[in-house]
Amino acid sequence: MDTIGKRIKIARIQAELSQEALAEKADLSPTHMSNIENANTKLSLPVLVDLAAVLEVRVDDLLYDNSPMKRNAAIEAIIEMLDT
Repeated sequence: MDTIGKRIKIARIQAELSQEALAEKADLSPTHMSNIENANTKLSLPVLVDLAAVLEVRVDDLLYDNSPMKRNAAIEAIIEMLDT
């Protein structure tokens, strides 16, 4: 999960947004946004979709690298998250 947070942070920096600005645009608290980036909280699918939309990136860009092996591991992690 921490790699998703890192990818969100990288996309946020590339979009030249502060954590506070991204949180506001995604209708999240700044604390929640910080916790997402630092992997201190679980990330729901709707929040992930909202963040991707605000950052103007694809959801799968936040979920996994383009490597097929990493992609398969990410898919397994997503399935596990959705099962809980």
